[in-house]
Amino acid sequence: MNNYETVFILTPVLSDAQVEEAVKKFEDLLKEKGCEIVAKENWGLKKLAYPIQLKKNGFYTLIEFKGEGTIVAELETAFKRDERVIRYLTTKLDKYAVEYAVTRRAKLKTAKA
Repeated sequence: MNNYETVFILTPVLSDAQVEEAVKKFEDLLKEKGCEIVAKENWGLKKLAYPIQLKKNGFYTLIEFKGEGTIVAELETAFKRDERVIRYLTTKLDKYAVEYAVTRRAKLKTAKA
């Protein structure tokens, strides 16, 4: 199994419930395909670096997961078909990126506590 990280941006016109429903849809897709979700972070409504589809803000979400290589194509197809997603990026993590992600999550936990 490979480690992956996907970040996607949802359109800013959604309510909080609609954002949660959209994120849950992609989580369920990953779980259906046998992936293990390692971490999920909702970064909230952020300003975009440049306008996308005449929108200046978007809801950012990060999902880290473990899965087979074929899941990436299926996940990105689901992103393309969902009109709520305005941008997405999925990357395969090497061992150094995985270590960094673990330490980053640990720092976030201690900062919140």
